[in-house]
Amino acid sequence: MPAQFLLLYAAVLGLIFGSFLNVVIHRLPLGRSIVMPRSRCPYCDGSIRFRDNIPVLSFLLLRGRCARCSAPISWRYPLIELTTAGLFVACAARFGLSIEAAIGVLFCMLMLTLAMIDADHYLLPDRITLPGIILGLALQPWLPRTTFLEAVAGTLIGAGGLVLTINFWYWLRKEEGMGMGDVNMLALVGAFLGWEGVAITLFISALAGAVAGLALVLTGKLNLRSKLPFGTFLALGGVIALFWGEQIVAYYRDILLV
Repeated sequence: MPAQFLLLYAAVLGLIFGSFLNVVIHRLPLGRSIVMPRSRCPYCDGSIRFRDNIPVLSFLLLRGRCARCSAPISWRYPLIELTTAGLFVACAARFGLSIEAAIGVLFCMLMLTLAMIDADHYLLPDRITLPGIILGLALQPWLPRTTFLEAVAGTLIGAGGLVLTINFWYWLRKEEGMGMGDVNMLALVGAFLGWEGVAITLFISALAGAVAGLALVLTGKLNLRSKLPFGTFLALGGVIALFWGEQIVAYYRDILLV
């Protein structure tokens, strides 16, 4: 398959799946079905017609407003669709036409969904993380970069390490810093990417969270006791580990062996 056609096909698929992720992100934390009923406008409760529900294109043609009541539509919906399309294209470019690319796409969708739900609700649903752990372990035979034992080790290290961190923080400050949702999410990363992926994810997420938290404190939007949705930063670290984990590990190995 020509590379350009593969990337275009990946982009279109990404837009379609991105539209579905918008539904999951909105409905799942509310305990609503992600299948029925059809999407509706939150203002007029009118059913959204198929021609008004084409990813990104409908938003642009409607100028960001509902076709029935002209209420504004959040820019977040097309941004999630475009982000998903970008992740699909990145997986196709990185892994080619392969099972590894399909698994990478699945991992990216899990990360994006969890990131947005945590940003909205400070919640990482077990309905996503626990099946995600099982899927990651089950798909290991088709992932050449990790073995099943490395994935199991990653799951246990990811969960166990974060549990120890949570308990230490509670002992030190007598307050909860993270929840079990973060534990399950890092275990999910380990199930897909192994223990090295967990190490990279945790380092990147902690660094990104610290930088974001400091910036928000300095701008007066948060104080030192405010909470951040750590799952959002774990998702960022997980995606970076997926695409550049091997290079990062090789870089630090070279440094340590010098």
